[in-house]
Amino acid sequence: MEFLLELLLEFVIQIVGEALFELGLHSLAEPFRKPPNPWLAALGYALFGVIFGGISLWLFPQHMLVSAGWRLVNLLVTPVMAGVCMSLIGSWRAKRGQTVLRIDRFSCGFLFALCLALVRFQWAN
Repeated sequence: MEFLLELLLEFVIQIVGEALFELGLHSLAEPFRKPPNPWLAALGYALFGVIFGGISLWLFPQHMLVSAGWRLVNLLVTPVMAGVCMSLIGSWRAKRGQTVLRIDRFSCGFLFALCLALVRFQWAN
């Protein structure tokens, strides 16, 4: 009986793990689909932010700001500024008749930058 329970638990863990992995892959692909599901696209941009945050740690493992207080200010201000910049880029592209991507909006630019900043805030030396 114990063997069957362990086997069932292993099966459930693998199925749940694969389902989460598939959701992650779908959310990474969603920003590039036409028309994308906004919630999955947001999850994709958040995952891209985490990935780029990890890459940035590999390239620049130290905090750019020495003071913990300034790092907290940076965590709050920089994503807002990045969202505003992406919004301005989106407006500039729209005026020129170019394709406006979802990241060219404040919310997705902010989300990407926030996730990147959170990774750096938490794990930089």
